[in-house]
Amino acid sequence: MMKRRNLLLLLAIVAGAGSAAAPAQPDNGLKLERAVLLMRHGVRPPTKSPPMPAGVAADPWPSWSVKPGYLTENGARAIEALARSDRADWVKAGLLPPSGCGAKTLVRLIADTDQRTIATADHYGAGVLPGCPVANEHRPEGAEDPIFSPIDLGVTPVDAAAADRAVRAAIGGGGLAAVETRMKPLLTQLDAILCGKPVPTCGLSRLPSGFTASANARPKLTGALDRGSTAAHILLLEYADGKPAHDIGWGRATVADIERLGALHATEFALLARPRYLAARNLSGIAPLMLGALFDPRADAPRVTMLSGHDTNVANLGGLLDLHWRVPGFATDDPTPGGAIVLELLRDASGAQFVRARYRSQTLDQIRRGGAGAAVSVTLPLPGCSARGVTGLCTRAAFEALMKARLAS
Repeated sequence: MMKRRNLLLLLAIVAGAGSAAAPAQPDNGLKLERAVLLMRHGVRPPTKSPPMPAGVAADPWPSWSVKPGYLTENGARAIEALARSDRADWVKAGLLPPSGCGAKTLVRLIADTDQRTIATADHYGAGVLPGCPVANEHRPEGAEDPIFSPIDLGVTPVDAAAADRAVRAAIGGGGLAAVETRMKPLLTQLDAILCGKPVPTCGLSRLPSGFTASANARPKLTGALDRGSTAAHILLLEYADGKPAHDIGWGRATVADIERLGALHATEFALLARPRYLAARNLSGIAPLMLGALFDPRADAPRVTMLSGHDTNVANLGGLLDLHWRVPGFATDDPTPGGAIVLELLRDASGAQFVRARYRSQTLDQIRRGGAGAAVSVTLPLPGCSARGVTGLCTRAAFEALMKARLAS
């Protein structure tokens, strides 16, 4: 098991060459006191059926065994396996006991109100504390939740001009046309999977791309880049759920295609979710919860807090803190099903506290197999921090100052 864990970690580091991801740093005498996870839900089908407008694909889309947007059976298995992997790490670190439920609340779960986020938290609780009651805090399924969607629900105001500037800065010189030109080979490849053979009325690359930014709303892409991101991610979800080859892109998509096309999905987040102005506003409910859980002064505070949310939420936090990752099977910075940014509170022998960040995920092939094996975990250096001579390790004061400054931007 340990050899396999080391191999997977090495694969993640090699796959992430060129990004800011680095292998986990030695603890250097630091004791883990608290872990707070912002995690994406597990594998789901497309959120609507049919998933895309007529003319995008030549053939009917594959069927799924659950309702649109629901956590799948394989997705649930992978989440429970992921929780067991986390548990093994935390037992080894002394954060969780090797057995029993504990006399106090050890794990706190907070979920958004979609079925997939609620079910993800339920299955995570079953794996991280097997046989123990773990409360899953959430509003009624389907209700509005300003914690996870503060912009969409109008809780956090967004200035349209500021949002426009943030997106245009992320787009860079040449505008969206330059982005589309860079993505053209991927869009053409995606058309071949969607349509089988060139048909003037089929596919995505013929659609002009654009974006909209309006007051009190998240910016949206339109055209080829928007639909290309969605279509590419559907192919990934088909593979991740364990579908047979003939149901993965109608038998026209390989796993190498899926990884390559994932750049379309990651690009959408790079333009719309990671820009700091937008990230800060969409984290206005999540960030206080994470900081409160990480620094809760109570002796009986939960040792692990997991927030079960969405890829947008994870991309927001990655953008806010300039964190970058790469997991085998996925594009750089693409939030993976079940993947999480983990904030850890550590203490040294003198009582001084420190914070570090990790990205923890299963590889795409692990998810397809129902999560078998240990998860990949890679340290994400926090910007401007080098406490105790460790790159990316923050003192508590430095991390709190960093979060305050970034959330105010």
